[in-house]
Amino acid sequence: MSYPHDPNNPYGQQPPPSGGYQQPGYGPQYPSGGYPQYPGYPGMPGPPREGSGLAVGALICSILGIFLCVLVTIAGIIMGHIAYGKAKRGEAEGQGVAMAAIIIGYVGIALGIGLTILFISIAAANGAFH
Repeated sequence: MSYPHDPNNPYGQQPPPSGGYQQPGYGPQYPSGGYPQYPGYPGMPGPPREGSGLAVGALICSILGIFLCVLVTIAGIIMGHIAYGKAKRGEAEGQGVAMAAIIIGYVGIALGIGLTILFISIAAANGAFH
């Protein structure tokens, strides 16, 4: 049986039979029309991690706080602890930088306290409090 040439059907495909029979669909049918979502495969990288911006900011605050104000040093220590926690959980990078910010911040506070005690004791020895 031969079908006449249809210009809208250039590949010569046969029209569907009119008897109500249709071919079954191929493959599994998914309810939402999309594909199933599979969890990540082992060995595949997870979501991208944050950079080390918070750790670098903490280090800058800790260093500047030594020369400017103890409040800046305290901000550097707090930011350093937050950045270190994120790095330990794998959410961000810069674990070493965050640890350096924490150490420098605590050393800066210790230096500030030590210098304050030194200046008060020198002033007291020179009779400034009479």
